[in-house]
Amino acid sequence: MIFRLCCLVAALLLAGPVQADERVAFDQWLAELRAKALTIGIRPEILDAALAYVRYDEGVVQADRNQPEFKQTFDDYMRSRVSDARIRMGQEKIREHWDDLQAVGAAYGVQPRFIAAIWGIETNYGRYTGGKNVVQSLVTLAYDPRRSEYFRKELLEALQILNEGHISPEKMKGSWAGAMGQPQFMPSSFRAYAEDFNGDGRRDIWTTPVDVFASIAKYLKNYGWQDNRTWGRRVQLPADFDARIAAQGLGAPMDRCALREHLGDLSLDQWQALGVRRSDGRALPKVAINASLVRPAGDGGPAFLTYGNFRAILRYNCSNFYALAVGHLADALKFRGGGGYSAQ
Repeated sequence: MIFRLCCLVAALLLAGPVQADERVAFDQWLAELRAKALTIGIRPEILDAALAYVRYDEGVVQADRNQPEFKQTFDDYMRSRVSDARIRMGQEKIREHWDDLQAVGAAYGVQPRFIAAIWGIETNYGRYTGGKNVVQSLVTLAYDPRRSEYFRKELLEALQILNEGHISPEKMKGSWAGAMGQPQFMPSSFRAYAEDFNGDGRRDIWTTPVDVFASIAKYLKNYGWQDNRTWGRRVQLPADFDARIAAQGLGAPMDRCALREHLGDLSLDQWQALGVRRSDGRALPKVAINASLVRPAGDGGPAFLTYGNFRAILRYNCSNFYALAVGHLADALKFRGGGGYSAQ
């Protein structure tokens, strides 16, 4: 008996701490979440309405593991998001909402075409905002161990939004990841940047376009947007470009998200001296602005110089594919021609 007990103790010691996937039962976890929500002031009736029928949704977890930015090629991603149809619809939507877009653009210092481009990329101008119950999605992702801490915080923020009366639980719809409304804000972004531009007492990013526009603009402005600049441009590289940057010792401008895939933080004059030219072969503009270079499809693919506004777009979604799609769509909406994205 003593020998068996010693073996049991040894086995428990060797087993180490409980693994992350050995979670408490879902109902117990949900009860603990509710108790926490009560301590931060969420009203019981809000919790009753929001949490009454939630369950663990395996489909949400599978979607989290298969995001399109990481599965599609750059050309496929761009063609699907900067299509002729999306450009035409964007031009129609800009005409329809021009007064509001102009007012918001002037108030926040963000060009209307970029507001419209993010609106278009995120939800096809409000047509596809996601039909998932946001609380349901966030409960699932908060319970799932992969990014539980992040999504638990977002879940509590969503409950605060409901508590403040901006939307009812049954109308709080969004993506599988909990991104809400026409600009696809996560709850924390909603609380920080969503705007009540029309002054009706509600920050309505679901059904009020001018609130949608103002919320997008405020987000971009917060991350340094400049309305006298664009996002960047496609460029030509010299045949010996890799040797030139190796000689310069150029690396990533910073070790953060998509910027890890960029090169340098140089003035346009410095890029010009390295042999970089506009896509049509002309010299780069004589503008005092720094840029980093990205080749999203690899060394043999297209190259782009990107400015500070590009980094602001990356704060919206930290994917080079995404930010390039927004920039290209904004350009198409401005110049009204040339069709959708071309790899050439």
